[in-house]
Amino acid sequence: MPEPFLELKDISKIYPGVVALDHVGLSVSSGEVIALVGENGAGKSTLMRVLGGVIEPSGGVIRLDGIERRSLSVADAIEAGIAFVHQELNLFDNLDVAGNVYIGREPLRGWPLKLIDRKRLHAQVQPLLERLGADFEPDAPLAALSLAQRQLVEIMKALSLDARLVIMDEPTSSLSLTETERLMRVIAGLKASGVGIIFITHRLNEVMQCADRAVVLRDGRIAGALDRAELSPAAMIRLMIGRDLKSLYVPPATPPGDSVLDIVEAATDTYPDRTVSLSVRRGEILGLAGLVGSGRTELARAIFGVDRLRGGAIRLYGRPIRIATPRAAIEHGIYLVPEDRKSSGLLLDVSITENISLPDLASYARFGLVNTARETENAERQRVRLNIRAPDVATLVDLLSGGNQQKVVLAKWLSMRPKVLIFDEPTRGVDVGAKAEIYDMLRHLADAGVAILMISSDMEEVIGVSDRIAVMHEGAISGFLDRSRFSEHNVLQLAVGGSIQAG
Repeated sequence: MPEPFLELKDISKIYPGVVALDHVGLSVSSGEVIALVGENGAGKSTLMRVLGGVIEPSGGVIRLDGIERRSLSVADAIEAGIAFVHQELNLFDNLDVAGNVYIGREPLRGWPLKLIDRKRLHAQVQPLLERLGADFEPDAPLAALSLAQRQLVEIMKALSLDARLVIMDEPTSSLSLTETERLMRVIAGLKASGVGIIFITHRLNEVMQCADRAVVLRDGRIAGALDRAELSPAAMIRLMIGRDLKSLYVPPATPPGDSVLDIVEAATDTYPDRTVSLSVRRGEILGLAGLVGSGRTELARAIFGVDRLRGGAIRLYGRPIRIATPRAAIEHGIYLVPEDRKSSGLLLDVSITENISLPDLASYARFGLVNTARETENAERQRVRLNIRAPDVATLVDLLSGGNQQKVVLAKWLSMRPKVLIFDEPTRGVDVGAKAEIYDMLRHLADAGVAILMISSDMEEVIGVSDRIAVMHEGAISGFLDRSRFSEHNVLQLAVGGSIQAG
């Protein structure tokens, strides 16, 4: 490996009462892929914000091409060729793809007006689309793209800067298996061309796939580093949380009971000519797998009454029910933990307490007035039950980590005694320690008799947590798998519309 062109030495960042970074060191060489891993709150984002010039460190030295600096500005970072691919997408719905990629750097034509030369702009973006194998055009409106396609646009923005170092923060969190494989090829190409990459992810199998080494942060300090030959999920987890984790799959305390939720020949607006039939039983975790765009999220939204269900029927304990709105679903005890918790599952600028009580506010009120003491008491009970890490339940949800935000979404439904819980990507953007806690909670809920439908694009998760798997392809169920037939091959075969041998 060549000499590092970037070194961070003894970087510290101290906020009032909090040491976010404590003498952290990191070096990056040309053509090196470094995985930066750690639980939420470990200091990864703070360290990257120092590197990007967003915040000034309290101490330490940044050495760039042999020149020492106490800090970088945003302009310094950009000039040095440091580019970010953010987990939270920084894109504009009112622009097309090309406009987002080159915003602020558009080619101009004419004088004196200097209008944007859209022909040149689209021509500059086309090679980036081809490089990523994207299935949309430069003039495609961003608002019309899926979450996965938008992530590719974010990646294109970084590639368009001819960066020496690309920092990718959970870049695959919204990508399908096919798109993730494509990104891995892009990373290999960048590495071969001499670009350094810092790859932040909670998916440890991706670290195994692409990293030259892994640097592990824990509580603002370097917990350890692993060379390629030392990499393993177990070794990384041990450094991240200071202990070993048990196997993902825990069998149910008792065999699943009778069917709780039946979806019978139902269709969604996305696939009006295809129907879905499935059952979720009492005490069962049914995993719902499939490629991005297969219709999983649309089905979940329709069951919860967000979108229209075209025909078919929904039965609860064998009795037909009608769900035209989320309120109707809630009244039947059917709850959804959505894929995008920030926009659809939470009010970020209010407290933990208010988020938990909001769906069932009437139960905390008397004569039209909310009993805040009861609200707080229940929120505190759920905080302890789910191990929500926050100073108190008055904390704003926006200040919590992704894993703790997900627990708040879950807490509001647990307060209402669910019959059916639908989890859409339950651990997206959640660290490995919080994942284990969420998996434990799923199993405890199932053992208490709740029927759970878990939608996941994480193959390890869907195989490791489910009691049974249903696989969707283009709006219909292409097959069911019991645990004796669980394998990545079988899930993928059904996900692309194929079939598997019986037995």
